[in-house]
Amino acid sequence: MRVLGVIPARLGSTRLPNKPLQLLAGEPLITRVIQRVMEHEVVQELVVATDSDMVAQVVERAGVRAVLTHDGHRSGTDRVAEAAARPEFATFDVVANVQGDEPFIPREALAGALERIARGDDVGTAAAPLASADANDPARVKVVTDAEGRALYFSRAAIPHRREPTDPADELYWQHLGLYVYTRPALARWVEAPPSPAEQAERLEQLRALHVGLTIGVTRLGEPAQPGVDTAEDLRRAEAHWHAFQG
Repeated sequence: MRVLGVIPARLGSTRLPNKPLQLLAGEPLITRVIQRVMEHEVVQELVVATDSDMVAQVVERAGVRAVLTHDGHRSGTDRVAEAAARPEFATFDVVANVQGDEPFIPREALAGALERIARGDDVGTAAAPLASADANDPARVKVVTDAEGRALYFSRAAIPHRREPTDPADELYWQHLGLYVYTRPALARWVEAPPSPAEQAERLEQLRALHVGLTIGVTRLGEPAQPGVDTAEDLRRAEAHWHAFQG
């Protein structure tokens, strides 16, 4: 499969203003995400889809093409779809969306999501084990899968719910990571559909895909994942993690 990698990067984040341009270990966050994806050598071409000229300038200095997209998109997938629809990308079989706030995305997550596509799923993604102490954190999106590893539901709530607090919690909670790999038909169907009620309630765009019947295959990682960067506190933790394990 020829894989087009697209990193959506919106400047107007409410919880962390100018998020793509915030510095992580001396470089803009978007640059760190670009470096991470390029290190994995999984995509044949990588572009950044953004609504900001400032982000585009930073991206191009990092040696990657920037595609300016409409500033009214409802989700990252909508932004990715606009970029992927350009004629020069028509030869790519699948599209990989690595969210612009995931500077530590593991290679096995991206490769595993691609493997789910190769096995016949409409969309591939990844999840990592989550400690029960963190399951109630709404910033950590949880996913429940079926016996074939396909997503049944995503939620900001702790799912599955333990009716008895004394029930075992080992390997019960799985944190969804910020990436998707789509087939071309699945991406088109996703963005053509209106937001679903569950999507609007949870503010989780992947629930739209489930609502219209797309299969989302989830590759499970063996180790917990470093969270993405949504807030100033997340950025401080990411900085500490970078210096502890990357520097």
